[in-house]
Amino acid sequence: MSPRDLKAALRKEKLALRDAMSPEMRIEASLTMADHAGDVIAIDPGHIVAGFWPIRSEVDIRPLMARLKQRGARLCLPAIVDKQTIIFRELLDGADVIATGFGTTGPGPEAPEVDPDIMLVPLSAFDTTGHRIGYGAGYYDRAIDRLRNKGHLPKLIGIAFDCQEVASIPAEPHDVALDAVLTESGFRHF
Repeated sequence: MSPRDLKAALRKEKLALRDAMSPEMRIEASLTMADHAGDVIAIDPGHIVAGFWPIRSEVDIRPLMARLKQRGARLCLPAIVDKQTIIFRELLDGADVIATGFGTTGPGPEAPEVDPDIMLVPLSAFDTTGHRIGYGAGYYDRAIDRLRNKGHLPKLIGIAFDCQEVASIPAEPHDVALDAVLTESGFRHF
């Protein structure tokens, strides 16, 4: 089986497990994650943290984002601008959020575009070495590569439920490893 086919199979399997979690279990796990990492993630006042509004059965990290904002972080959310590109727009108090592509929600085009210092990255599966499988479109890999080419090195924190962990993910040259992962069991550095 090719790495691409194996990733597709792992993605399907782990997303099915995530989808099978009850909404109550997902809410409880999301709140537990905010407790695990709300005071642990290293931020300086003014650091820009990229989060995301949950889609489908994703972790709801809005409680975590609120905790980080209380500690002085500036928040941003991704916006899909074309079939290859996501950018990050600052989430300002009182600003409206709109549909921003691929089922995501975020600030509209009037919001300032920013480069995050920390990225909370949604994923389909992860392993114990920090490799991850996204949703297959490559948006985050390209965004991270673009930021790194500008000399900006954001800390990458994968966000997932425990059921999304796998023994091993085949790493390909374009894959970007995570610095840490947050699940309902805790915050782990790689």
